[in-house]
Amino acid sequence: MKKDIHPNYGDATITCACGSVIKTRSTRKEMHVNSCSQCHPFFTGKAKFIDTEGRVERFRKRYAAASK
Repeated sequence: MKKDIHPNYGDATITCACGSVIKTRSTRKEMHVNSCSQCHPFFTGKAKFIDTEGRVERFRKRYAAASK
């Protein structure tokens, strides 16, 4: 790599809105995020799949009939 053209890559602290603190490495010293893997519904298992228009059911009916 060429010298003096790359940013410094050092220790970084990521702070989530839920209070979780993650230590990692980055070109920025600290970052603040709205959600992390400890509070995001997708990662905690609290996410709900909402099918308001019946798309999943229509898909299942269409391809169940096609496979017979």
